[in-house]
Amino acid sequence: MNTQLNDSLSQQWFTKFKYICVPLLEKSQLSAGTIATVLPLLSNLESTLLDASGTGFTLSQSLVSYIFFPLSTILRRNESSAIPDQILEKIFGVLAILCETWWWYCDIQIWDQIFKLSSSIIGGVEGKGKGKVRDDETKEAAARCLWAILRERRAEEAPQESPEELLHTRVSQLQAHSQSLQFIPILGQTINTLILTAKSPYLPLQRISLKILRALISVYASEQFLPSILPGVVSSMTRIALGMSSKKGWVNGDIVALSLGTLEPVIVRSLGDDISIREGVVRRVVDLEDFINLADAPAGDPKPLELPPYLTPRTSSWLRAAILASTYLTLPQSRPLLLSWLLSLSNHSFPEVSQAAHRALSELLAATSHARLPLLQALLEISKENLSSLPRSIVSQDDTKVEHIAGQIEAICQLATSSSTSSTGLGLTSISLGIDTLLGPTGGIEKWGFTLLSVLEFTSPQMSVSQGSVAQLLLEDNEDSMDTINFPEAMLKNVLTRSTRDALARMLRALGRSSGENSIYAVEWFVSIGRYSRTNNAIAALCLDEGGMAISSGPRSRKLERFARGLARDLAELWDEEPDFNSQTDTPRTDRQTDDSLLKTEFTKGFKTIRVTLQVAEPRTTLPTLSEDQPILHKIFRLQLLSISAGILQARYASVLIQVLYPVLHSIVSPTPYLSLTGLATLHFMSAVMSYASPANLLLSNFDYALDSVSRRLSRRWLDVDATKVMVVLVRLVGADVVQKAGDVVEECFDRLDEYHGYEVIVQGLVGVLGEVVKVIEAEEPPTQKESQDDMQSSMITSSLEPLFEWLSHRKDLPSHEDAADHVPAPHRAWGTAKADEDLVEKQSDGPTTQPKIAEDAEPAPTPGQALTKQMVSRSIYFLTHASPDIRARILNLLSSATPVLPESALLPPIHLAWPFILNRLNDAEPFVVSAAAGLVESLVTHVGSFMGRRVWDDIWPRFGNILKKLDASDDQNALARRGYGAVGTESAYTHSHRLYRSILRTMTAAVAGVHMQNASGWQVILAFRRFLHKQAHEELQACARELYVALGRGNEDAVWLALMATFAYLREYRWDIQDNVRVILNE
Repeated sequence: MNTQLNDSLSQQWFTKFKYICVPLLEKSQLSAGTIATVLPLLSNLESTLLDASGTGFTLSQSLVSYIFFPLSTILRRNESSAIPDQILEKIFGVLAILCETWWWYCDIQIWDQIFKLSSSIIGGVEGKGKGKVRDDETKEAAARCLWAILRERRAEEAPQESPEELLHTRVSQLQAHSQSLQFIPILGQTINTLILTAKSPYLPLQRISLKILRALISVYASEQFLPSILPGVVSSMTRIALGMSSKKGWVNGDIVALSLGTLEPVIVRSLGDDISIREGVVRRVVDLEDFINLADAPAGDPKPLELPPYLTPRTSSWLRAAILASTYLTLPQSRPLLLSWLLSLSNHSFPEVSQAAHRALSELLAATSHARLPLLQALLEISKENLSSLPRSIVSQDDTKVEHIAGQIEAICQLATSSSTSSTGLGLTSISLGIDTLLGPTGGIEKWGFTLLSVLEFTSPQMSVSQGSVAQLLLEDNEDSMDTINFPEAMLKNVLTRSTRDALARMLRALGRSSGENSIYAVEWFVSIGRYSRTNNAIAALCLDEGGMAISSGPRSRKLERFARGLARDLAELWDEEPDFNSQTDTPRTDRQTDDSLLKTEFTKGFKTIRVTLQVAEPRTTLPTLSEDQPILHKIFRLQLLSISAGILQARYASVLIQVLYPVLHSIVSPTPYLSLTGLATLHFMSAVMSYASPANLLLSNFDYALDSVSRRLSRRWLDVDATKVMVVLVRLVGADVVQKAGDVVEECFDRLDEYHGYEVIVQGLVGVLGEVVKVIEAEEPPTQKESQDDMQSSMITSSLEPLFEWLSHRKDLPSHEDAADHVPAPHRAWGTAKADEDLVEKQSDGPTTQPKIAEDAEPAPTPGQALTKQMVSRSIYFLTHASPDIRARILNLLSSATPVLPESALLPPIHLAWPFILNRLNDAEPFVVSAAAGLVESLVTHVGSFMGRRVWDDIWPRFGNILKKLDASDDQNALARRGYGAVGTESAYTHSHRLYRSILRTMTAAVAGVHMQNASGWQVILAFRRFLHKQAHEELQACARELYVALGRGNEDAVWLALMATFAYLREYRWDIQDNVRVILNE
């Protein structure tokens, strides 16, 4: 049934091809009239063949011969130069489709003729002479036809019901023909032609030419012929891969891949170890018998065999003129070069490239590979050369070479890492032992370590600089919402690109990871340099130390944990020693002058001046001066090492927190932005690795450690001025939970105030700590319930006279429930109640089971926060008369923050006692002190208006009037004052005058709402603050002034209306434009 179906299908396709081939045969003699007919027929034939192959129909041998006949007739009956390019292009397209099937059973002579025809068209050597130059599209069609008869085929592509050995038999036949003496010149000419077309700017022709070249060299060219074409092919493919043959100077990636793919077979088959060993050029030495045979081998080259023309014999002298694995004996000089690039590719960013390189390395270094031992030796040589050349490359600022070297060392370390056997490494113990030796006691780190340290010079990280520490800015109001903070990255002076810095960092980590605990000796050596050296080497040593500490990523042993614990303690002690970098001395070092490769590398620019002197000796050069950033960089790397040690110890890090917490907090309060940010990042990292939810939880759990470390640095034996700043940031970081620990902080502050009350800096810092505690308590404590203050002004205003008229009309009427008769005085209780009964009731109420009755108006017991605030207020008011204006202002701010926290019974006595001092502060010479005093008065009026009652109008308002006059005079001379006709205040909202204006306005707003105001004082207030309604005043001051006048209007609406409207009449001020604000006030 299937046979009948196939025959029917073949008959249908034969009919279709017949309608095309018969007219094509009739018009085989091309002329100007027949070309227009032949071209559509060829196009129709090509499309029909494509349709047939698309349906899965396989052309039989007879049908292929039937279709080929009109094509061959056209080629025979017409001169090649007379056939147009379009006709020829279509013919080659049809032949390429036919050869996909015909290749399996066509005659060798037909294969030979198609090969010669396609090659002649590509090379332009049709017939005798130079031939006709065809266009690139025609050459591409001829090349595709050639590719159809040369490409390597799989056994699955063989025709059905064909023998299994058909593919091998067919390839052997074609190889025998192509390697014959008669065909070798044609093959050589074709390869030469394809090399030329491989440089064509027409990309399709270039791609197909490179594919054909690889197929010819891999399958059809003989091994004796390949040495003859090796120089030309290697030279041309190299130029193509490097883009030297292109006008652009570069080529696409697929062209590079195809050119390198052509290089591989020509080198392997020409210089491979297998063919060279067979011909006696080299010998493989594996066992002792091979050594004996090697000794018996003749010293000179044997007499070469007589070979036919075009072939080259392989000799040892000629030899000296997947390449790496197949030529490790014949090309020993190529091992380091090719292996280095393979190592670099294993670190490529594209996974496809890196995985392919890893697979190649795995095959090369596998236990079954003959190239394993020579390549392992080459790896060790590469490592040694790279480490010795790395300092010179760094100091010469050759980032590309530095990145290349670092990537190679990293790749070698990955091969040595046993944990990565299944993915990225092989676990090569020989490489691991070499790295252990390099980083161990016998590795000569005292020699090569100094050379590497001398070229690593760091500079400050690049980041924006702002007033105050970055950590303090991050802690403002959002300490609970901060994400993970990254460590700022220090910059290398001689390394310009970020990718190179990352490559160096990965290299150092890879060295530490591959060596494991054996690198602890190198880490200890770098730590000693970083601790005791006073040069740039100290900073570089700590940086290299971080790379060595990458051993923390592996399993942790007691030795490693013991080292990390000791490292943390030693680094914490450096904050107390503060090394002097101005003393540029170094630790004793070994004699390095005996090794030329370890001499100090210098890179200079410019001209060297010639000394006009008879002195032979060169003058001693002065040591370079260190920049001011070097101590800061030293601390930054110390903090990063503390973070790494915390990552090693994790929960066991708690034993060293008593030494470590103060250095970290001390760095957070640093005025240097990148040091402050590093300290905060260190604290966050320590909290995370120790399994704390936040830094606040870490500090709260170890609050006693932190407070003890601060206290020890506030003693007479050991005084650190920044200790108070550390205490401030400690309180701020812990937040609301510090209330339960704040008692110790307050006691410590007041003890130190008693001891250092004469030292302004220390007193200022301690008062700042108290203020921070009060702020935390203020945010935590709910506002106290003050006495409700009725609006006294509103209660005195009568909005209607109807109640008066009602009273007048009924003022003489008696109440309905009262008796009009006049009675004599009468007792108010029943007769007969004895006093004894009252005593009995009282005795019963005093029984043991009766609970004491609590008065309804009794105040509740103070909370711990309120009690602590009361203590701070009562003990700090004496500092209101301190000589330092900063301290006076801080105390006033402290009292302002404490006002909403304390109840009246606890707040008013100390305020009453300090009232004269507060009034004196309103006359202070420093504007910021006056502003702080006005802020305190504002807070008092807002929260305890009944207490402030007459004090506002008798004591405060006269002083406010004087202050306003002084501010008017000072604004005229202030550079920040607003410029313009009638302008009021300053441009910025952060000046002391602006804050003082704002406090005065808010104080008077609260006063007029909660305190009875006399008419005279009220009129003065209404007139004094009109200036702030001017539209040229600051927007915030305009808003405060509107609130003030609205409050004044509730008490005396007529007076406010009169004053504001009179401003446009007999009280007119031409400088002020207050119409818009007046309209808003009157509408309200």
